Amino acid sequence: MAELNVSQSGTRVLTVRELSDYLRVHPSTIYRLLKNGQLPGFKVGSDWRFDVETIDRWRASQSSMGSLGGQTRESVL
Repeated sequence: MAELNVSQSGTRVLTVRELSDYLRVHPSTIYRLLKNGQLPGFKVGSDWRFDVETIDRWRASQSSMGSLGGQTRESVL
């Protein structure tokens, strides 16, 4: 995996490609979750970026519910 981008504040920020590697899902899955409002992210211009700490909290909340955004992990992959 490529080295994570780190902002001046020390926050690790990922691109869509980096996040798809991090979560081990296809980039189209990332875009689908974004379109459905199920994934926390922010835009820089026209590009999506993701704070690793926020993503980790999101993953933990999805794990506790037993799914990713209301879907089973298998259906997301």
